[in-house]
Amino acid sequence: MPTETSATSYVLGSTDTEHKRLIRQAAIFNPISERLFHEAGVGPGQRVLDVGSGLGDVSMLIARLVGPSGQVVGVDNDATTIAKAKERVAKAGFQNIGFTQSDVGEIPRGESFDSIVRRLILEFLPDPGAVVKSLVGLLRPGGILAIQDGCWGPLLVLSADLPIRSKCVTLIYQAFQSSGANMDMERVLFRTFQGAGLPAPTMKIEVPAGGDPDLIRWTYDLFHSLMPRMRQNNLPIDEVGDIRTLQQRLDAELAAAGMFGTTIGLVGAWSRKPNR
Repeated sequence: MPTETSATSYVLGSTDTEHKRLIRQAAIFNPISERLFHEAGVGPGQRVLDVGSGLGDVSMLIARLVGPSGQVVGVDNDATTIAKAKERVAKAGFQNIGFTQSDVGEIPRGESFDSIVRRLILEFLPDPGAVVKSLVGLLRPGGILAIQDGCWGPLLVLSADLPIRSKCVTLIYQAFQSSGANMDMERVLFRTFQGAGLPAPTMKIEVPAGGDPDLIRWTYDLFHSLMPRMRQNNLPIDEVGDIRTLQQRLDAELAAAGMFGTTIGLVGAWSRKPNR
């Protein structure tokens, strides 16, 4: 059973197909994350903790920001995912990234970091407030906590006039919701930062949009990853029609409407630990 600070049964799984999807998604999200982390003050020479580091995409992004004089420590609770992250980091030539296996809520208290970052992790935790409090305890005075999570409102609105895509997005939303995921992270982040003793965070929401092929296929990719959860929870998958032709129909619907591809928004929040 998961602890109160660990992820519930992770709804997306850890198959090779899902890992490939996450890598494509990271290419979409990385520019937004880089802007947030840079604005927050993550920079050269810092020692940074990447919580729930997954396949290492955020760790590599941060490694470029802190430079060779800095250090990135990635923490994840899945040994197989860590092994893949190490392979990717070595192939990319980074020398300033290390990984360790640990639950989010069980990082050794003797550690100390200049910054702690994470993308798309708190939404899957049953008690994000407890996790944020734990992370603040790992920050040095004046240290930075910068977190990004999903913001669903923009995607729901932008899909509303596209019948097939809207059905897919609604089912995706329901699948996450049924897993116990937090679906209002813009509110959760604002509350949890202050509840952990931090000043009210600086926040922004950005929504990727455009004609890039990975943006166009993002909804189908996520729908495909979540199909086992949808079936498990008896969600009406048949409403989207033949799954074998779903991607082609989604693409055709978007083209016929002259509409761009998009994903969830990313809500980012950052704050500094008081110097006391």
